[in-house]
Amino acid sequence: MRKRGMLAFIISTFLILFFAYTLLNGLNLGNYEVRPIKNLLSLGLDLKGGVYIEEEAIGQVSKEDLERTRQLLDLRINNLGVKESTVAIIPGVNRIRIEIPGIYDAKNALDAIGKTGELKFIGPDNNVILTGKDVADATVGVDSRNNQPVVQLKLKDDGAKKFAEATAKFKGQQIAIYMDDDMVSNPTVQEVIPNGEAIITGSKDVEEAKRLAGIIKSGALPIKLSAATVETIGPTLGAEAIPTSKKAAVIGISLVMIFMLLYYKIPGLIADLALVVYMILTVLVFVSIKATLTLPGIAGLLLSIGMAVDANVLIFERIKEELNLGKSLKTAVDLGFHKAFTSIFDSQITTLIAGFVLYFLGSGSVKGFALTLNIGVLCSLFTAITITRFLLKSFVNSGIITNVNFYRPSVK
Repeated sequence: MRKRGMLAFIISTFLILFFAYTLLNGLNLGNYEVRPIKNLLSLGLDLKGGVYIEEEAIGQVSKEDLERTRQLLDLRINNLGVKESTVAIIPGVNRIRIEIPGIYDAKNALDAIGKTGELKFIGPDNNVILTGKDVADATVGVDSRNNQPVVQLKLKDDGAKKFAEATAKFKGQQIAIYMDDDMVSNPTVQEVIPNGEAIITGSKDVEEAKRLAGIIKSGALPIKLSAATVETIGPTLGAEAIPTSKKAAVIGISLVMIFMLLYYKIPGLIADLALVVYMILTVLVFVSIKATLTLPGIAGLLLSIGMAVDANVLIFERIKEELNLGKSLKTAVDLGFHKAFTSIFDSQITTLIAGFVLYFLGSGSVKGFALTLNIGVLCSLFTAITITRFLLKSFVNSGIITNVNFYRPSVK
């Protein structure tokens, strides 16, 4: 039991420190490269700088037209070569919010957003077969053969003739559909289309079929827009905020770790290791869901670190109480985790409820704060009841230190 506990603790500690080092500095293994986590995080406008635009629809517009406009604007901004841009409908008003990080010329951004899109059907020989002027309509339907969503395409008379010739010529080959320079679909010609009515298969769901139909239906924006808000956020804010935030995070986390180690001794050391796991998990979740880190997001992250430590404090105080009652070390650890679980669960759940309300009812920076807070709370709940428990029990089972005074604070 002792050897197994010692081995489990040593291997776990090594893996935690290895992953932490790899995420901070990256790693090269032959042809494989693990990039540092800082290169994978998406930064918001308040950290990276860029252009913030709110486009307002003129007159009464339907939800469908507003959504189709959003999709087309998203496509045009992607054509600018900008990653991490955000194009979203603002709830309650007929406005579309556009955030373009890394671009500081608002006039060029507005020109690119407002231009008329060019729809083209291009054959395998790179010749243009149809343009947007040849398309009469594009709607979403269901393929009766397999119940999969499809785009139903209806062409004008001239377009129907050209498409009949093209489908006869390229049967079994692909005809690509481009919006400007961006290929939106590349279907294969299954059969000759003589009447100008075709279906495009291959959409994975109804939403994708709607998006494709919306793009084909209208190269130009379906509604008129007016720039209601245009702001250029310089990179200087981020240049000042990022180092300051890093410094605050390093100082804050270091002080917390030192306090836990000095006050709770062995459990404090375990809590520090669990805190490293918590930070690794939180950042990995952030990157995996492609969330954008903003200044309020960093605040939410630092707040959740405090909550992660708070969960460990509840556990260690319960262990201290059991030790003061004369229980053995292993029994005190088991009872400590068991009795603290309800308190930890209740406090984290209430915070999560508040975080979800903020996320779904808030907007902009409030959403960023709520998102990082919720991710942090979920990760802290996991690390407190699994990682801390596993590490502490492994250490106790190893028998490296059996004096109970090293497992409770000096102040009883």
